[in-house]
Amino acid sequence: MEFNRLIDDRHSVRVFLPKKVPRQAFHRILKACQRAPSAGNLQSYELVVITDEKKKKELCNAAYGQECIIEAPIVLVFLADTKKSGHVYGERGKELYALQDATIACAYSQLMATNVGVASVWIGAFDEEMVKNLVNTKEYRPIAILPIGYPGEKIITTPRRELERFVHDERFEYK
Repeated sequence: MEFNRLIDDRHSVRVFLPKKVPRQAFHRILKACQRAPSAGNLQSYELVVITDEKKKKELCNAAYGQECIIEAPIVLVFLADTKKSGHVYGERGKELYALQDATIACAYSQLMATNVGVASVWIGAFDEEMVKNLVNTKEYRPIAILPIGYPGEKIITTPRRELERFVHDERFEYK
């Protein structure tokens, strides 16, 4: 898909059809995640793939009842490896770079999902401790949940700010 069209076609979808994502398409999503840039190429993130219905229900509960998690055939949970990045980059690596690494991996996954013809929605609202327990980690920090599947709702383009409202020349100025 042409890149500008890919950007335009990516939308948050919160209703999914009960249709499996083809294995090859899902593999391409994982490969995009793998190829995401990271600070110092540390790749300080982990990915948990959830397809089990019981676990998706528990994850939905941890995400304050966002039912799209249950509906989606595949749910990805992105975790930041703060120790790995912190070991190399100190506090900034721990508090920022690891989170950025996981975030970029999620963004690449989301764009590839659109590219292969499936939809997704970025979920950042969840109880971190509940998600940690669900995916069996005490050390890694959950950053994002990404349900993936075929859209079961009409896709609506949401309005965006005009460039002039957020682009600043040389220095930030309140607008």
